Amino acid sequence: MSKFQPGPGWRSGSAANAAWMPSAQRDAVRLRAWINRLFREFFHARGVLEVETPILSACGNTEPNIASFHTEFSGHGDAGARRRWLRTSPEYPLKRLLAAGVGDCYELGRVFRNGEAGGRHNPEFTLLEWYRVGWDHLRLLEEAVELVNAALALVGRTAALRITSYRDVYQDVLGLDPFEASDEQLRAALGEEMIDPSGLSRDDWLDLLMTHRIQPGFPDDVMTAVHDWPASQAALARIRGGHPPMAERFELYLGSFELANGYHELCDADEQRQRFENDLQRRTLRGDVLPPIDSALLAALPLLPQCAGVALGVDRLLMALLGTDRIRDVVTIAFPGA
Repeated sequence: MSKFQPGPGWRSGSAANAAWMPSAQRDAVRLRAWINRLFREFFHARGVLEVETPILSACGNTEPNIASFHTEFSGHGDAGARRRWLRTSPEYPLKRLLAAGVGDCYELGRVFRNGEAGGRHNPEFTLLEWYRVGWDHLRLLEEAVELVNAALALVGRTAALRITSYRDVYQDVLGLDPFEASDEQLRAALGEEMIDPSGLSRDDWLDLLMTHRIQPGFPDDVMTAVHDWPASQAALARIRGGHPPMAERFELYLGSFELANGYHELCDADEQRQRFENDLQRRTLRGDVLPPIDSALLAALPLLPQCAGVALGVDRLLMALLGTDRIRDVVTIAFPGA
């Protein structure tokens, strides 16, 4: 593809300041179209199939730190569950397709997360998720980097690549071992006296350190890939034995923007069920909504081929490419204006 060229803005005059105007910059709307085309050409050239999966599901995401929207179905009773959940990602149905033998596949579409709104968050956003059969997370990381580099080339930019482990990035930036440090040391490293510690787990403190102390310092012209996460943060990833055991997972950042989260996917239904049940226990302690566990996914997991998958936030990528910290600048109609 040729290089993206910025164009004129929205119409000039008083209408440009009207409340009905799109929140996004006009160049962001145009660049999104270029990026979508890039994704499709990238995967078509590699034989990765584009698929579509449902946005509404009878089951929700159990992950304690992700809240799902839900709605009520009013049709006839034999049509299934009344309560339906808006997807937070297409992961579960994509894995069912993989278990059925669809092969390498991807989906580009809208996903929804309740309670997430701010400078870098919108409750409705665009996710690109893809899976490679026979690959592990480290091989998939290489492809994710290649895709982001192709996106950077559209706007005439490049980025160096830094690959580091979860342990090393905490030691390099904070001088502590995230696997060995005490909870008190983690809280002291955060230095946020205004944060109420009640109800926060060790993983919550580690996440706060990443988002508040480590991630903001990543250089703008560097892609940072962090691999080998704590086993307690595996979600749907495999765990590699050792001292300590590690989740076979990576996260990819462009500058300070978290772009992608990838897994060497777990195929053990019993282990995954236990993780879901642990999620629900944490939700119960917090008094949160308890989404139903996706039994169809668990039934499919024993047939899931060895594979790796990654989800990339398209809006975050656009923000990084255009140099803005405001998601409203790249979302056509941002919350609350929607």
